[in-house]
Amino acid sequence: MTTLHSATDLRPVRVWDLPTRIFHWSLALLVITSVVTVNVGGNAMTWHFRAGYAVIALLGFRLVWGLIGGRWSRFASFIYAPGTVLRYLRGEHRPGDHFEVGHNPLGSLSVFGLLAVLLLQVSTGLFADDEIANSGPLVRFVSGDTSSLATQWHADIGAVIIYVLVGLHLAAIVFYRWRKRLDLVTPMLKGDKLLPPQVPPSVDSPARRLLAAALLLACGVAVAWMVSLGA
Repeated sequence: MTTLHSATDLRPVRVWDLPTRIFHWSLALLVITSVVTVNVGGNAMTWHFRAGYAVIALLGFRLVWGLIGGRWSRFASFIYAPGTVLRYLRGEHRPGDHFEVGHNPLGSLSVFGLLAVLLLQVSTGLFADDEIANSGPLVRFVSGDTSSLATQWHADIGAVIIYVLVGLHLAAIVFYRWRKRLDLVTPMLKGDKLLPPQVPPSVDSPARRLLAAALLLACGVAVAWMVSLGA
C-alpha cells in the first residue's frame, strides 16, 4: 500500500547532516583525483597516494559516523531485511518504511557495496608494489606473494569493480530523476528534503558538527601514524 501526500502536506526535513554531505562530496572528489593521477602517472602518483590516504581517513570517519551520526546517516536506518527489499521491488510501501527519506533498499546496497570495495581498494594499495617506482607504505610488512595479490587487486580487479559501481550509482541517479521525478542530488547538497511532517529529522547541530570534525581529525591522525610505520 502506498501513501500519497499533496505538496501542501510536505515540509523541509533535514535528512543529510553537514558531516555526511561533506563526506559524500569529498569522497567523490578524492576518487576522481585517484583515477586521474594514476592514469597520468609520474609525479602525479604522489597525489594518488595522498588521495588514497585521505580516502582511508574518510572511510574510517564514515564507519563511526554510521553509528553515531544523524538519524538518516546511521547504518541502522538503511539496513534492510531481504523481505523488505523484495517488498520494495514489488512496490509495496507500508507505513513507517520511510523508503523515500534516506537510502532506499536498492540505494543501501549501492552504498554498502561502494564503501566495502573502496575500503578494500585503499587497503590493498597500502601493500601494493609495481616493482618500478611506486610501492605502498606498508609493503615491507607482507610477503612478496601477498604484495603481488594486493597489487593485482588494486591495479586491475578492484579498479574495474569501482568503475562499474560508480557507473551504476550515476545511472541510478539519472533513472530516479528521469523516470520517478526524484532529485537525489540537491538534498545531498542542501541537506533537506520535502517530506511529510511526521518524518523525524536528523540532528545537525553545531555541537554534532564539532564532534564530526574532531572524529575526522582523529581518523586523519590515525592514518598518518599508520603510514609512518612504513617510513
